[in-house]
Amino acid sequence: MFGRIGRFSVHRPWLVVALWVIAAVGLAILAPPLKSSTDQADFLPSHYESVRVSKIQEQAFPQQESAAAILVYQRSDGGKLSAADKAAVTKATTGFQDKKYKTFKSVVTTPEAVSKDGKMALANIYSTKKDLYDEGTQQSIKDLRADRDKLLQGTSLKVDVTGPAASGLDATESEGDTDAMIMMATLVLIIVLLGAIFRSPLIALMPVLMILVMFIMAQGLIATASDWFGLEADSGVSAILIVVLFGVGTDYMLFLLFRYREHLRQGQQPKEALVDAVSRVGETIASAAGAVIVAFLALVLSTMGSMRAMGPSLAISVAVTLVAALTLVPAVFSLLGTKAFWPSKAWKKAPRNRLANGVGSMVSRRPGLIAAVSAGVLAALAVGALGFKAEFDTDSSLPKDLESVQAMAELQKSFSAGESDPSLVYVQSGGGDKLDPAALTGFRQKLKAVEGVGEVSPAVLNPKGDVAQFSVVLEYRPASEKAIELVAGELRDTAHGSAPEGSKALVGGSTAVLADIEDAVNHDYRLVFPVAGLAIMVILGLLLRSVVAPLYLMLAVGLGFAATLGSTVWLFQNVRGEHGLLFMLPIIVYLFVVAIGTDYNILMVARLREEVRKGKTPAEAARLAVAQSAPTIGSAAIILAGTFGVLMLASNTMLQQMGFAVAFGILLTAFIMALLLVPTVTSMLGSKAWWPNHRYDSPDTPGVSGPGRAEEPDAAGETVRV
Repeated sequence: MFGRIGRFSVHRPWLVVALWVIAAVGLAILAPPLKSSTDQADFLPSHYESVRVSKIQEQAFPQQESAAAILVYQRSDGGKLSAADKAAVTKATTGFQDKKYKTFKSVVTTPEAVSKDGKMALANIYSTKKDLYDEGTQQSIKDLRADRDKLLQGTSLKVDVTGPAASGLDATESEGDTDAMIMMATLVLIIVLLGAIFRSPLIALMPVLMILVMFIMAQGLIATASDWFGLEADSGVSAILIVVLFGVGTDYMLFLLFRYREHLRQGQQPKEALVDAVSRVGETIASAAGAVIVAFLALVLSTMGSMRAMGPSLAISVAVTLVAALTLVPAVFSLLGTKAFWPSKAWKKAPRNRLANGVGSMVSRRPGLIAAVSAGVLAALAVGALGFKAEFDTDSSLPKDLESVQAMAELQKSFSAGESDPSLVYVQSGGGDKLDPAALTGFRQKLKAVEGVGEVSPAVLNPKGDVAQFSVVLEYRPASEKAIELVAGELRDTAHGSAPEGSKALVGGSTAVLADIEDAVNHDYRLVFPVAGLAIMVILGLLLRSVVAPLYLMLAVGLGFAATLGSTVWLFQNVRGEHGLLFMLPIIVYLFVVAIGTDYNILMVARLREEVRKGKTPAEAARLAVAQSAPTIGSAAIILAGTFGVLMLASNTMLQQMGFAVAFGILLTAFIMALLLVPTVTSMLGSKAWWPNHRYDSPDTPGVSGPGRAEEPDAAGETVRV
């Protein structure tokens, strides 16, 4: 099949290129735009308590709003606020209100909004927009900051702005240059590395141009599928889509180009070499893409809506990359011929590759030692994964010099740490009857008695009197581990168990959302990972026609996953002293290290199988497979790791964590697992690695058919011993 696809693409290149360009342009024009959503339901399904609370709030208190931002007033000398200072706070707040900023409904303060130590006063800003991160709200924050010096002129006060909208603005501005820098660094890195590997400007630039076409196609197909079939998708997927396409697309192109160059060096004509390259690696690329696609599709089982939306979108992008690797890439290089390698003439002569040959010889001579050392290194790094702590406070990853971060830190010195974002407890009458005020007072006292709770407001009843709301200020930061544990545990247990007779109590707010997200993520780990692993094993079994090889390959992949996570814990938690790691980091490692990194294992084991089919002994097959595959795997891994590694240039610590984890994990997968562990284990197992397919039993004498062995043509039409 892959030979036919290769012949069609190579011998009708203009038709293939034209079809791709027409399809890309058509989708760019006709496909609907991807919609952006910030609704809480995109993260959690409706059965979670925090989501049910938001529905009760909308029904019982439709006019109630949360502050979009907070003004933090302090004296410039850090002293206590005088009566004149408090009057100036009120006057300045009124001045901000009178400015009538575009998306601000009101700016208000109260005499009670002064800290117990008398050093700080607060004012809340309420927005007309539900989306606190939209452009209009962020512009209003900018305008307010520009006006504050004039409104505070002649006073001893200073005012800083914090809260969700201000944090969103500061994060956007701090990451704006970072995004551009990362994109530019990625492009430069890919172009420079491809140019260094092939010493050709055309090969350096062509992948970037082809990936641009793939990106347009993928984005158009995702938007169309979302519109036609009601699939969830979000415009936020575009950024991760670019990284996936650059990473996977470059990998598959390198798989094809290295084999194409290998056939050219053997004396084949360009078109013949290209067809043979597609025939030889087509199944490998298809299997690798299949493994990545099913890994991404496994995300549809996720509890979190954002993950369910991401899964099909990324699967579509990899499918587009697969089709492009088998059609568009051969067509383009068919048109270029050997001019693609200009001005280098290195494609005419095989290099000595002393390092690759040396590694191959070492693997074949000492498989037991190499397997033990490589597995030992991965196991030692994996120990660090036991110390993984999930960090849900995304604001903690922002640079500490941002105004919103500094203002929040100051606020938490004078007020309870949870003052900026209280938890909400609702009591709802079961039969629609009015709630008993005396029972609500007793309920409030039980909430106040919970250790870790700072303040509990008196009950606020809705007009019908059947729903009461309590604002609960915690002694911990709203997104901290202690706050999440408190809300998920004792606070919810107390609220549920102490609800007045005939009513039910529910706990919500942003801390409760994080507690529910933590529960959802843990559920996903228990379900999504095993399902994806089983699906990848099935694909490996179909590729290799073996039961044994997929088993030890998946064990190696699991060890690589743990080693990647453990290395990140060692660096960021133990060395740099971070409180925890991004709570989504295990899923990110799964997406980009396990799923995409499996490509290298598939390429290696497919080459091992190919050498065994030619009649080589297990040791000789391992030597040749490593020697031939090392340049391909090494180059692809360095480019892919470099693509993610540039994220470490960001000032955001969570981007740094993501960049390091994926880059280091890919290098581990390529250089330790694919080039050392997998070939040595396969060599030691010998014919057992391919059980129950006895066609791969090694001949007694290399190159001579053993008893009962037949000959059959391989994928390129050559006769090989099986």
